[in-house]
Amino acid sequence: MMIAGEASGDAHGAGVVRELKRRQPGIEIFGVGGDKMQKEGMQLTFHVREMSFMGFVEVVQHLPLIRSVEKTLEQLLKFKKPDVVVLIDYPGFNLRFARTIKKYGIKVVYYISPQVWAWKKSRVRKMKALVDRMLVVFPFEVPIYEKENIPVQFVGHPLIEEMQEVMSKEQFRKRFGLDSSKKFIAVIPGSRRQEIENLFSVMVRAAVEVAGSEKEVVVPVAPNLSIDLYQHHLPPNANVKFIQHATHEVMKYAEFAFVTSGTATLETACSETPMVVVYKTSAITYWIARCVVKIKNIALVNIVAGKTIVPEMIQHNATVDTLANEANKILNFPERYNEMKNELKIVREKLGGVGASAHVAEAILVV
Repeated sequence: MMIAGEASGDAHGAGVVRELKRRQPGIEIFGVGGDKMQKEGMQLTFHVREMSFMGFVEVVQHLPLIRSVEKTLEQLLKFKKPDVVVLIDYPGFNLRFARTIKKYGIKVVYYISPQVWAWKKSRVRKMKALVDRMLVVFPFEVPIYEKENIPVQFVGHPLIEEMQEVMSKEQFRKRFGLDSSKKFIAVIPGSRRQEIENLFSVMVRAAVEVAGSEKEVVVPVAPNLSIDLYQHHLPPNANVKFIQHATHEVMKYAEFAFVTSGTATLETACSETPMVVVYKTSAITYWIARCVVKIKNIALVNIVAGKTIVPEMIQHNATVDTLANEANKILNFPERYNEMKNELKIVREKLGGVGASAHVAEAILVV
């Protein structure tokens, strides 16, 4: 059984499914995933689009659905008796469900660690009874688990291999009808519905202001969301090009990007594309997060860097004016623009080389 609760987990899990099938063609893989995991041969019990919500308030609103999913998955544990359950990120759900898994004596492999370094390091101690092997994607996470004697392995970050498979700049522009004489600004608002509702309009208006008439504005559509959702929140008269199934190309070939905090900031960093990170949630969720999060930065790209290399516009600072001003401070000053590109290159190097999915598959099969 594998459980990935959102689009990034589906992307990372797809490589693992592919590598497992390559090693054991007859292996049965089922659980919670998305289109990419299904394409590689996983049987979906639930789709990630049903599970993609975040924040304390939002989780409470979806509790009936969460309970229903947990009950169904527990029935599958009982009757299908999988040899191992692979939990991919999504800690709010997965850590709780790990307790249920262990009741049935089933092995648990956790791929992509909960961000215990950001909040509640004490939680690591409790995870010892729940996780048989922790597979981490950042080298600085290894000593955190070693300290508690939890079997841990740094496998590298799957983004490195996922970012390898992109079409050329010429192919990309031709396929999607982009003007080869114009640069473009990317708006990458995340893969959750609430992120589109909270941030998309503001990010687009800032991008349009920065782009002016000399540049285009491009929006990659998350695979688990519809274009209709984006268009519903599109500001009037905003000239935007929506692109499907080419998010990494958008990140790689953009001159600049406005990116919602999350895995997308690391993906954009792997392309060495300068960016401003944006984040906004409900007032209650933000207040609770302020109380429990113990680190200075929220953007993964800055956390991996160990310092602030890209601006973070959070909550009340996530306005059209502040986003546009920050972007212009970077775009209009070549020295700062190039310095950011160099810092992003260092972040990419910290994430390791290709082969994360293969390392994960091998760890699963020997656990």
